[in-house]
Amino acid sequence: MAGDRFDVYSAGSHPTRVHPNAIAVMEEWGIDISQHSSDAINDYLNEGIHIVITVCDHANQICPVFPGDVQRIHWSIDDPFRGWNLDRSQLENFRETRQDIKIRIQKLLNESRAS
Repeated sequence: MAGDRFDVYSAGSHPTRVHPNAIAVMEEWGIDISQHSSDAINDYLNEGIHIVITVCDHANQICPVFPGDVQRIHWSIDDPFRGWNLDRSQLENFRETRQDIKIRIQKLLNESRAS
């Protein structure tokens, strides 16, 4: 959504694997995340991160302090996880989360362009 303006990383406080439902709903938009990994947040502490966005309340509480001048943003987003199976009945939860995140990213990008 931002072209090459940002290097984007995704990590979590309790990394496991990328959920098959997340892969399925991103594929609906032509985005292949099937080869992505679930990484630990500590793997990125020394990457020169300038913006950290947490998307769940627990992660916001335990997110480590990144060195340097880092902008912290917290988005309280409902977790669509309801189990590990690729469950077509749960895809709507993931679609809603995907849309919520898209709207928030677009707003962030619009604000960064304005400043």
